[in-house]
This record gives sequence, structure tokens and C-alpha cells, in this order.
Amino acid sequence: MYIALMAHDNKKELMAQFCIAYKSILAQHNLCATSRTGKTIAEAAGLDVRLLLSGTLGGREQVAAQVAFNELDLVMFFLDPKNFSYSEDLQQISQMCDEYSIPFATNVATAEVLIHGLERGDFAWRDIIRRR
Repeated sequence: MYIALMAHDNKKELMAQFCIAYKSILAQHNLCATSRTGKTIAEAAGLDVRLLLSGTLGGREQVAAQVAFNELDLVMFFLDPKNFSYSEDLQQISQMCDEYSIPFATNVATAEVLIHGLERGDFAWRDIIRRR
């Protein structure tokens, strides 16, 4: 599966802790992340993460483009609910995930549910509909 990881600045440490906790599951998949989030994850968890641009410098647009081309199977964007500056980008990614039936987590609770589903193989249907 192809998984995109993003996090607002004050959620990057939470994302890194999440990736450490679920390293054995995530290591079996293709990961990409916006630049600083990806570096934080790679350093903390030792996972192989393909780095995109910084979120504010085009990384969110890269994720949105991958969603539009149905190239992602899961998107996790740990949001700071007090940070409204990214609402337009978030709305675009959220709407596109809905359009292409791509699971989308914005907090650690939802991400845990999705990661356990990933571990069980609940997303195998994505292999069928993913256009490559």
C-alpha cells in the first residue's frame, strides 16, 4: 500500500511516536511524507520515507496530486485543530480522498483504527481500484 504522512508543526512528534509504535506495520508499505514530517519520522522510527516538498512549499499539493491520480491508499494528516491557516489545503485533500475512496485520518485515534485495518488486510480492495 502507498501511504502519505503529514503533520502540523506541533503534531510532528506525535506522528513520529505513532510511526515508532506501528513501525512493524508501516515498514511493509511505501511511505511518503512532506519534508520535515518525513525527516522526523525517518530519524525517530528508522523507516524508509520518500520525502516530498515542505507542506507549505508544495508538499500538500504533491499529496493532493497523488490522490487525484489515485496513487495513494491511505492518507494521515495529523492536524492541529487550532491552526486554521491550512484549511483550504486540508479541504482539497479531504474532498479528493472522499472522491477516490481513500481512507483519511486527521488524528491519532482514527489513524490507529486505520493502521489496524491495514494490518488485517482490510484495504486489499484498494489494489483492485487503484489505477497504476
